[in-house]
Amino acid sequence: MTTPSRGPFDVWAPRPQRVRLSVAVPGGQGVVDMTRDADGWWTPAGPVPTDGPVDYGYLVDDDPDPRPDPRSRRQPDGVHGLSRRDTTTYEWGDAAWTGRQLAGSVIYELHVGTFTPAGTLDSAIERLDHLVDLGVDLVEVMPVNAFNGTHNWGYDGVAWFAVHEQYGGPDAYKRFVDACHAAGLGVVQDVVHNHLGPSGNYLPVFGPYLKAGRNTWGDLVNLDGEDSDEVRRYILDNVRMWFEDYHVDALRLDAVHALHDTSEVHLLEEMAIETAALSAHLRRPLTLIAESDLNDTRLVRPREAGGYGLDAQWSDDFHHAVHVALSGETTGYYADFEPLEALAKVCERGFFHDGTFSSFRERDHGAPVDTEHMPTWRLVVANQNHDQVGNRARGDRLAEHLDDDQLACGALLTLAGPFTPMLFMGEEWAASTPFAFFTSHPEPELGKATADGRIAEFERMGWDPDEVLDPQDVETFRRSKLDWDELATGRHAVVLDCYRRLGRLRRELPQLTDPAFDAVSCTVEGRLFTMRRGDLLVVVNAGDEPVTAEVGEREVLFDTPSGSALEGGTLALPPHGGALLR
Repeated sequence: MTTPSRGPFDVWAPRPQRVRLSVAVPGGQGVVDMTRDADGWWTPAGPVPTDGPVDYGYLVDDDPDPRPDPRSRRQPDGVHGLSRRDTTTYEWGDAAWTGRQLAGSVIYELHVGTFTPAGTLDSAIERLDHLVDLGVDLVEVMPVNAFNGTHNWGYDGVAWFAVHEQYGGPDAYKRFVDACHAAGLGVVQDVVHNHLGPSGNYLPVFGPYLKAGRNTWGDLVNLDGEDSDEVRRYILDNVRMWFEDYHVDALRLDAVHALHDTSEVHLLEEMAIETAALSAHLRRPLTLIAESDLNDTRLVRPREAGGYGLDAQWSDDFHHAVHVALSGETTGYYADFEPLEALAKVCERGFFHDGTFSSFRERDHGAPVDTEHMPTWRLVVANQNHDQVGNRARGDRLAEHLDDDQLACGALLTLAGPFTPMLFMGEEWAASTPFAFFTSHPEPELGKATADGRIAEFERMGWDPDEVLDPQDVETFRRSKLDWDELATGRHAVVLDCYRRLGRLRRELPQLTDPAFDAVSCTVEGRLFTMRRGDLLVVVNAGDEPVTAEVGEREVLFDTPSGSALEGGTLALPPHGGALLR
């Protein structure tokens, strides 16, 4: 389904009996009547200013307050205010950019508001050289769509087409993408299509964007009910906007397991079809990465083989296995990953839960990966990310609990492992700052409900409710900002050097980007873990005592800060030490 040609102020609103366009004019508001067609679209019946910025909204039935455009590109006064249409044209400088494929790449996840002290897209540009030096290929930006309040993770967005004003708005976003491309970095934008935030969602006023039922975060989006074709088009046009208008290279699709769709062609498959066609037209790779809790690679199986045709999906099992191996933490969903063999299974077969019983879910979970045919890079993995850090009671990072060797082993397993590695901002220098869950809901009752919900959510993980940070406390947000002055000091410089060396080795050694599952084999002896990547060998001592391993005549390419000793084919590792050998 292609979108008919629509005017800049046309709006789909099948529910109301009357819609009028309210336009800001000197000294007040001008009102223009609108007429409705058979498809529920309303068009201005009179002239509307089209030159320069125009602030506008819609008067729906007898409501005296204008509501923002569901497809608004800018909300200068917040999500409750008027929308702004700006006809000025951004002069792009990336005409020579040919894109960045996911295979072989390293992703770096960041949150704009806490990545720099200023918390803007323009200030983030100043740190791109750091990412290039680290060996990053793709910068993944947590959601930037407009939400109510000043600071938020971004998953409470309600204006899906607008860039949050505190980050700099749409022009700043374009400058950021342009600068990334100039630096050789692709951009992955995290988008949320499975729910809307709790404040400022006016979509139901206009039409049936939602349907009966709820997922973890809110009402279900109407993907398969009455008038769902226009709702699906709304989402698909949002996808196109990021690729066409903002020149991004990939989208990370938030929690696709929460998309309830019984249509003959699932929304995700339709998204893959349109993205592939657009990629062919733009002549550069466009990538769709799903966050999924399903452990089912139907998402990334090619459409020719009965899948949805997405490009990649997250594998939390890798995170859980690495986290438990290094930290020993076995509460909640970590319990099943206590044996070190869990890490071996994940590296060899993609998932740990591939139809096995999950004690946390209290049922069988997942499906096997077709390791004979699927390339390993289709699974995106991390030893830390915004969820696994921020959804802890205090937002505490691994650096608070692990020594330098253990942190380096986490980097070694992630960057030298078989999957697409993703780093979380600050992990590369063992940042001392936490990354907590934070909100700034202006409504007191909503703020209290959010805080109470966090405490209830953590009960299953066995964490002390008294340790749960108040997401509404502005200090929770401020303490989550990275401290860039740490990089050159103490353990921060030591860990950063490890990440940089591993980043270089990943680009130099083709074995580390080999996408074949059959080129990976692992062994476990006590607390000693080994992983073969072709003729390379990754060795990690997950125990508290020194160990030796017979590795034959090899060369040490990388070892963790406490070092290693290789003599006569025997590798000696200190407690928590690791090495990469050729």
